[in-house]
Amino acid sequence: QVEFVESGGGLVQPMGSLRLSCIVSATASFFRQNPMSWYREAPGQQRELIATISRDESTNYAPPVRGRFTISRDNRENTVYLQMNSLKPEDTADYYCNLPRGNPAFRDDWGQGTQVTVSS
Repeated sequence: QVEFVESGGGLVQPMGSLRLSCIVSATASFFRQNPMSWYREAPGQQRELIATISRDESTNYAPPVRGRFTISRDNRENTVYLQMNSLKPEDTADYYCNLPRGNPAFRDDWGQGTQVTVSS
């Protein structure tokens, strides 16, 4: 059983920063051996992949967040992070973690997510 618990969201002004965390309830070997991703779902839009970190810690970002967001992982704590800087109103969304879609271990049952609102 793999579960995701996201936290760290909140209300922030434009150009502000937030750090999101996702604790993955799984065996240490599962977490260590798999890539992890952050997704977001804005109101009225589909959930989109925004950042991925591989097991060797190489990273990829969607164009809207590249250069502003940083994904990282702590294999000792089964936790994946998303540092978000220079936030924009269009970053307002619910944020979720999971494995990358297409990974055999991708989970259909998502966590509750964490809400980020960027507004003055």
